[in-house]
Amino acid sequence: MSANSRYEILPGLLLGFHGTDAKIAERVLAGHEHLTPSKNDYDWLGHGIYLWEYSPQRAEDFARQSAKEPKITKGKIETPAVVGVIIDPGLCLNMLEASALEQAALAYEALASNHPDKLPSNKGGADLRQRHLDCAVLQMLHTIRAAENLPSYDTVRGAFWEGDPIYPNAGFRAKNHVQICIRNTDCIKGYFRVISE
Repeated sequence: MSANSRYEILPGLLLGFHGTDAKIAERVLAGHEHLTPSKNDYDWLGHGIYLWEYSPQRAEDFARQSAKEPKITKGKIETPAVVGVIIDPGLCLNMLEASALEQAALAYEALASNHPDKLPSNKGGADLRQRHLDCAVLQMLHTIRAAENLPSYDTVRGAFWEGDPIYPNAGFRAKNHVQICIRNTDCIKGYFRVISE
């Protein structure tokens, strides 16, 4: 599994937004702790810290929905809040780029050959809200890279078309978004409080 890492380094800084509980947000903003990586077996981009790229509103919507439906975040959000994050994406598995998609396809083949009868499946309606298979494939991809002594990805980035069409026959959906999964906290250059309008 090889890739041309020259083009996997995303230049510049990005802004990401994380929906969380107000108490956690205040501890992070005070510099007492980092955001905690997610390690669910259904995480869309594998394990790491999840951010909505350039979308504080989506982060806030997620936090509010999670407070209403505690099973989403296992009851961790009582008072919704958003933390802004300055990210240097570093070496990025950018799932909008052809070589990343090829690597994921090869990782799927490796996973399927190792566990032909026990492959997990994505589920959760049309939006596939629980992506057990995708998570397993991306975790396999990272395992393969480690076994081949290739550098670890710092971040994973993916675009998702989610929700209902915003008008009849639309190609745009109400919850389209780009997510970034931070695997290496050195990519976080700072946290900030979101300015409310």
